[in-house]
Amino acid sequence: MSIESAIVKTFTNSAIVSAITSTIFIILLGFWLRKQGTFGEKFGKVLTKVVLAVALPALAFNSFMQPIDPKSLHQGIGILIWGIIVYVILIFVTPLLYGRETKDRRDVMAILTTFGSTTFFGIPIVGAIYGAKGVIYSSIFNIGYRIFLYSYAYIKMSGLKMEVKNVEKMFLNPIVIATFLGLFLWIIQGIVPQVTVPLMNNGVPAAGMAHVAFYRIDQTAVWLWRPLNYLAGLASPLAWLAIGCTLGSISVKDAAANKLAWYYSFNKVILVPLINIVILVLLDITHIMPLSFVAIATIVIMMATPTAAVASAYAISYDREAVLSSNASLLSTISAVIMMPIWIAVLNILNQTGLFH
Repeated sequence: MSIESAIVKTFTNSAIVSAITSTIFIILLGFWLRKQGTFGEKFGKVLTKVVLAVALPALAFNSFMQPIDPKSLHQGIGILIWGIIVYVILIFVTPLLYGRETKDRRDVMAILTTFGSTTFFGIPIVGAIYGAKGVIYSSIFNIGYRIFLYSYAYIKMSGLKMEVKNVEKMFLNPIVIATFLGLFLWIIQGIVPQVTVPLMNNGVPAAGMAHVAFYRIDQTAVWLWRPLNYLAGLASPLAWLAIGCTLGSISVKDAAANKLAWYYSFNKVILVPLINIVILVLLDITHIMPLSFVAIATIVIMMATPTAAVASAYAISYDREAVLSSNASLLSTISAVIMMPIWIAVLNILNQTGLFH
């Protein structure tokens, strides 16, 4: 397929176009409502707490309520491995991007470049475009992210040794608990007691019977699966509203005057995902670590996200270039909103040309 045909096919795909427009329109709605005063100063933070404490854990857990097959398991292992390797690579590479800055500023910008808002910004978009499989892959990918975010990033930004409270944050976070529990149940479903029940398709009775693990609530306990599914459905719209609300409460003019913040935004939402595409395609072509299109696309979208809220909070809490970090967070969020549709289109065009399997 020619590039021209791939472009046409991409932008005539209603699922892709609607996912992109949904993201942009709801973020703009949040921005407008904040500017109009409908959303108060702290409303974005309240939405964020709801998403992180309720919606995303439900989304992560429910995404694992589906059959497992050798291919999906193989892809999951590859994503887990890459999710650890890529952060090791970025930890060494990102400081080189800020070689002209002071050591303190270089360290801060390297951390902010390495860690993006994969949970809050990335997973809702991945879920909207690639469905449950995308959420599974993004949840697995985030395991390495959280290990390094709550260990290396914390130590580097605070200047302290690893504390017990951060280990607790790493493992007692609702999203982490839901991810590990869901992942464990997904993997062992073939070796636990099975039951035969009427087949359910997205909570609706379908023709036939299903032979599944007893805890597959999407088939055996729809009364429990459906409320979790409702909560999971809140993740994307509430996250996008909160992003727009946050953008509407910060001075874009002041941030736009900072050249280093613009340079950082380029590195975060363009260079980092580009590095991932290049390496992952090479690993796929050489059969060293072949991954499917959905797996690669999920990783790239996760890496094209703006500043991680936790990384930014570290900078503010420990007075490590707090103003610069806030400006970088704002500009990278604006840049990510602009670039995300472009990355989605680029990935789909590459897929249409047969680059991925």
